[in-house]
Order: sequence, then C-alpha cells, then structure tokens
Amino acid sequence: MSGTEVKNLNSERDQAGPTSRTGEKRRTAARNLLVYPVLLGYLVVVVYPMAWLLYTSLKTDREIFLAPFTLPDWTDLQWINFSRAWTVGQFGDYFLNSAMLTVLTVILSLLFAAMAAYALSRFRFFGARPLFFFFLAGLMVPLQLAIVPLFFQMKDLMLLNSRLGLLLVYIAFGMPFAIFILAGFFKSLPSGLHESALMDGAGELRAFWHIMLPLAKPALVTVGIFAFLGTWNEFFMAFMFLSGENAENLRTLPLGLANITIVSQYRSDWGMAFAGLVLMMLPRWRSTPCSSAR
Repeated sequence: MSGTEVKNLNSERDQAGPTSRTGEKRRTAARNLLVYPVLLGYLVVVVYPMAWLLYTSLKTDREIFLAPFTLPDWTDLQWINFSRAWTVGQFGDYFLNSAMLTVLTVILSLLFAAMAAYALSRFRFFGARPLFFFFLAGLMVPLQLAIVPLFFQMKDLMLLNSRLGLLLVYIAFGMPFAIFILAGFFKSLPSGLHESALMDGAGELRAFWHIMLPLAKPALVTVGIFAFLGTWNEFFMAFMFLSGENAENLRTLPLGLANITIVSQYRSDWGMAFAGLVLMMLPRWRSTPCSSAR
C-alpha cells in the first residue's frame, strides 16, 4: 500500500470518528429520555406512600378524613399520637414481644440451620440426600394447609398462648429456606480449607465454628435478613396461636396494630394507628440499606 493510500485511509477514519461518537451520544440521550422517567415514576410509587404514612401520623382524625393527602398543619403537629400509641395502645409491650421473638428466631434458626446444612452438604452418610429433600419439602407445604393440624398439636402440647410455642413454630417454618440457602453456600466453599484444618489438628466441630462458619457470613446475613423481616411482619400464625384471653400481653406488633385501631370504647383512633404503623416499620427501613449493601 502506497503512502498516498495510507493518508487517504487515515483521513477517512478521522472523518468517521466524530460522526460515530455523535451517533453514540444521541442514542445514549434517547435511552436516558426513556429510562429516567421510568425510574422517576418508580421512585414516586415507592417513596410517596412512606412519606404519606409519615406525615399522616402527625394529623388528627378530622384532618385524616377531611384532607387525607394534604400536608399537616406544621404549627400543630400531633406528636402526641406516637406517645399515645406507645402507652395507651400498649405498643411498647407489643414492640418488646416482637423484638424478643424476632431476635430469638433469627439466632436459633441460623444456629440450627447452619449445623444441619453443613452436615448435609459436606458429609456423606446414609439418608443424607433424602433428609435434605425432606427439609426442602417444607417449602412446598402452604401454611394454610398445615395450620389446622398444627393448632391441635400445639393445643395437646399446651403451647397455645405462649411465646415458646410461637417461637418453635417460627423456627420450624424458617428452617427449610435457611437450610436450602446455607447448604448451597457450604457446597461452594473449597474443601481444601476443611481438610487443612483437620490436618492441623482441629476437630470437626472446631473446623466448623472457626473456619467454615465465618466463611459463610454472606449467606448467614442473607438468611438472617429474610428471617428478621418474615418474623417481624408475621400476622397469621401469631393470630392463630395468641388468640386466647390470657394472651393479650403476648401480642406481637401486627396483632397490636390490628387492635390499636379499636380503642376508646371501640372508636377507631386513626392518628394513633398511623403512628403505630410508623414505629412498626422503622426496623424494616433500617434493614433495607443493610440488605442492599450485602
């Protein structure tokens, strides 16, 4: 190829370069015109209900019914709704009950599920695979299908209207999902780490606690977040197993929220109900950044 041809080729490339870059910028701008409105609409759909819930909790019942979507009077914010929800509505007791059940459920579910998943995924023994599928079968059983026999079983064991009975139910229904996630993660860990720990003199229990379990921290955090949200928001099982007359002081937050709307001689206090709902959702809002970061 002669020098003249090379110069012509280079000049053609130089002329085509700005044109291609301009076309790419135009395509990017066109995509942004479509993407940004969609994202903005999604932001409004997600954020506005939470903002509406927050400022509605600072209104009186009259303002809620006459102007439900307007901002409250900033000179007369009803902060008393929160204190009344905590005291008059016994929201403090409900909050403590839910916190206790949620913390114990998360800790015990992670503990039992981690040990079971580790044994089922790392060891070979007779019946390991059928046992693993037996646990997974729990994911396929609808709660509504099991609630009637479970209710009578809890009644026979005298565990109705007790924190212990509800705690055992929460752990049992949370185990299948936890074992499914943790078993898959333990299988993905290099077997050389386990073998090296055994060669250095560590027993199986020490290798599990000090080597394999810390490596499974991402899976543990994932399972813990799901267990926390599921237990904190759970209503149906708490309603079934804490429905007795002696269980008023054992109610969880969802049950308390359902009860808090009917106080003061069966008159609905919506300001207090919205304030209670805000208090109930605070831990959920706090857990969302943690799950996104993970």
